[in-house]
Amino acid sequence: MGGAAGPALLLRFVELAGAAAAQIVVIATASESPETAEAAYVEKFSALGAGSVRPLRLTSRIEANAPGVEPVLRAATGVFFTGGDQERITRVIGGTAADSLLQVLVGSGAVVLAGTSAGAAVMSATMITGGDEPGVTAGCVSTGPGLEFLPGVLIDQHFSERGRLNRLLAAVACYPHELGVGIDEDTAILTDGDRFEVLGSGTVTVVDAGCATDIQVPPAGPIALAGARIHVLPAGHTFHLTGRQPAVERGRAA
Repeated sequence: MGGAAGPALLLRFVELAGAAAAQIVVIATASESPETAEAAYVEKFSALGAGSVRPLRLTSRIEANAPGVEPVLRAATGVFFTGGDQERITRVIGGTAADSLLQVLVGSGAVVLAGTSAGAAVMSATMITGGDEPGVTAGCVSTGPGLEFLPGVLIDQHFSERGRLNRLLAAVACYPHELGVGIDEDTAILTDGDRFEVLGSGTVTVVDAGCATDIQVPPAGPIALAGARIHVLPAGHTFHLTGRQPAVERGRAA
């Protein structure tokens, strides 16, 4: 989710997690005020009919490696990462027992994993961590390692609202093997790992440098990126990640 998710997107997550039978775990590691974020999403998911919603407080690597984490995550049908600072998630959770178990649970389909804003950015292997300089330069975007729940993509969020096309173009020029995926607010991608469907009120912008005829990323000054493709997809459209092609058709929308 690209941030500022409305009730329809949150309800879709609750339904995917099991609706009245859903056992949702909220992880607010990214937030500066985790107790506030936890309380907000516990209230929202409960109001949308989730059977059980509980926070899992992970503010240190000691907590993320604690024995009590495993039974909480194994009992979950859905896990939700809140917004905040995505680097806080990787610093606290990356490589810990919590991270390793989540990788197993998501890979086996045992849980539905969702994240909003920073919680979406961290799904990438190469993660956009910031950048607000003008132009398309190596200096207009900063990157770092994500948690790699969805390999092969670079996710950016609050995309149209904060004018982040330039930094996604720069990121993809630096990492052309990755697909750039910019998600608007109140918008999400629903993916099974090979394709995604667009949900919500905004659009998803995909930047594909795989077909680019020229890429030059100097240490200073403008980037050259010629022949890349850009797709702008509203709700109901799908995109095939392995084939790097959109399927322009009407599907289910949130």
